[in-house]
Amino acid sequence: MTAEPFLPLLARWQNFYVIVGSAAGGLTGLQFVVMTLIADARAGGNIHTVRAFGSPTVVHFCMALLMAAVATAPWNAMPGAAVTWGSCGVAGVVYSLFAISHAHRQSDYKPDLGDWIWYGLAPVGTYAILALSGLLLLRNAAIGLFVVAGASLALLFIGIHNAWDTVTYVAVQRSKKKKGEVPEE
Repeated sequence: MTAEPFLPLLARWQNFYVIVGSAAGGLTGLQFVVMTLIADARAGGNIHTVRAFGSPTVVHFCMALLMAAVATAPWNAMPGAAVTWGSCGVAGVVYSLFAISHAHRQSDYKPDLGDWIWYGLAPVGTYAILALSGLLLLRNAAIGLFVVAGASLALLFIGIHNAWDTVTYVAVQRSKKKKGEVPEE
């Protein structure tokens, strides 16, 4: 595909990526506040727990921000954006597998099925789809752009869910400590 058909298609997505990128940037900053509150709450945990449940949330927000930056970059042709988005997907799959490994190794919290879905399966699946979108963009740019947009929204929603999940878990644990239901650390 030449640059002429692709660039007008990409230009139609500018507002979408301004919104998604702004949300991802703001939520990344908010996650730093969440982590500070968790530290102040003395919620406990070790580095594997943070790497399994805290850091991936920031990475998902940052990846959505990066995807928006790629979409709004002044590309001359589509293959550069396709390769970049596809590479982001591959990197995301690898990173998510490391996060799953950390979730297995940490001992502060026993993940349930919902945790394995939201912290493991959903990110790996979303990043795999993003990796494949690079190839799809080379074959059908219009459909490929919808797939990339869906992946960026999925990462944003996964990050929102996981940040909320972390905050509610810490709030419940803190409340239990105050009531004496959980021993002080």
